[in-house]
Amino acid sequence: MKVGLIGAGNMAAALARGWGDPVLATDSGSGKAAALAQELGGEAVASNYELAVNADVVVLAHKPAQLEAVAREAGPAARAVVSLLARTSVEELRAAYPDTPVVRVQPNTPAEVGRGVTLLAEPAEDPLAGEVEELFGRVGVVVRVPEGIIDASAACSGVGPAYWALVAEAWVEAAIRRGIPAPIAQQLVTETMAGSAELLRARGHDTLALRREVTSPGGTTARGLAALERGGLRAAFSSAMDDVLGPA
Repeated sequence: MKVGLIGAGNMAAALARGWGDPVLATDSGSGKAAALAQELGGEAVASNYELAVNADVVVLAHKPAQLEAVAREAGPAARAVVSLLARTSVEELRAAYPDTPVVRVQPNTPAEVGRGVTLLAEPAEDPLAGEVEELFGRVGVVVRVPEGIIDASAACSGVGPAYWALVAEAWVEAAIRRGIPAPIAQQLVTETMAGSAELLRARGHDTLALRREVTSPGGTTARGLAALERGGLRAAFSSAMDDVLGPA
């Protein structure tokens, strides 16, 4: 499947690097499409129409506000459309591309290293949905979710890498404050987070079971967890979800 990327920003670049194939890409004048093509092979094409003519599937990675303008250019030639656009419903996509199969997905940037999470909005058009699931499965896990919860789901997985980075940063800073050299603190935190994520998967995502395995009553881990609870960790994540999504 030859993929054409309309937009060559961070998410598009992460996907392209994860797939590892030569790319067809356009941008709005930033030069990122040319840089991506130089990095991975392929071509930065002159127009969205030309991209659609030469691609089996057009991946919309531009700004959501550009939906109609891009559709006027690419729509007449697009054979299939996959949208990465935030807060842009399947209904809106079908209105913009009325004669073209469309699927809505929301990936995240760990796709670059094959560990992405891609949300696929249901109901989705088959057989395109199956092909899209296979394509994005090459760069991580694909989770099908009802479209009604895809924005909330993206407020977990889409923003998640930045949250993990902030947690790691705070954790490293705390370690440095107690005398651990920065390179060692960074390695300890990063590898502990990666290993713990794998262990949590092995435990069937049972967070309580994992905590119990590490925590002895009254021990050091228990004291550390109590400090995190006092510091408002749960409330902070709850507030972050509300701020991302807006009023309920």
